[in-house]
Amino acid sequence: MQSSPSFLRPDTILYIYYIGGVVPDHHPVVSGSFIGNWVEDEFSFLFFTEPAKDQALEIISTYPNLKLLDEYEMTYSQWQGGSIEPVRIGRFLLNPTWIKASPAENEIAITLDSGVVFGNGAHATTQACLEAIDIACSGNKVETMLDLGCGTGVLALATAKLGCKKVIAVDYNYLATKTARGNVSLNELDDKILVVNGRAEEHTSVATDLLVANIHYDVMKDLVRSEGFLKQKWFILSGLLRSETDKILTYLKDQPVLIFKRWNQDDIWNTILGITNSPE
Repeated sequence: MQSSPSFLRPDTILYIYYIGGVVPDHHPVVSGSFIGNWVEDEFSFLFFTEPAKDQALEIISTYPNLKLLDEYEMTYSQWQGGSIEPVRIGRFLLNPTWIKASPAENEIAITLDSGVVFGNGAHATTQACLEAIDIACSGNKVETMLDLGCGTGVLALATAKLGCKKVIAVDYNYLATKTARGNVSLNELDDKILVVNGRAEEHTSVATDLLVANIHYDVMKDLVRSEGFLKQKWFILSGLLRSETDKILTYLKDQPVLIFKRWNQDDIWNTILGITNSPE
């Protein structure tokens, strides 16, 4: 599927068609108002900037077992959960495409077009990951990084801006990787960041200086048990609820790792920063 290259603004009206079943990413959509197809579990969300119910119904008729469950009309700001303004997190300044605040001395500016993908910097796990990345990179020794569940690519962008030379950003959702690639280009970091559409657990075999995984617990529990996990030097594990974090920490207690810091925001979202003690 091809999406419109134009940037979304807070007052842009979105027309969203909620479909039961998976609409293939390769299905052609010719409308210039089409933004993208977000697939979550066994459901699809088709996004347009103009009414397109006829197109949605045409797509549904093409594949068996698809059904239009609902349709929504809302502003881009409402979809993202509120006002979309420049966000300051530690030393990082995240600017949307339509307004750019000037970075203060020692601030690192990142231009971020989150599209309809969540990851504009407002979520607690994104903020904790950015703080953890700044700590891990403080010694200027992080030259390679693996970002699993990259979403908009904001964490990969931040690490590259801190001097990391080679970053692989992975997401299983096609629209997320498409959005991340756009942000890599917006920040002129194509020579440092490679965005890959694939499963997180299939990309840990290569050793890196920093692994960041902001993903579901069902993936995380297998990730920390994978052979490649202990090949990473620093690691940041996020997107975890308190009970899930306790299970991860219980497993890691018997592994050659050192837990450096834990974030527990609003007693809900947890992030872990650690380093492995495995021999190289």
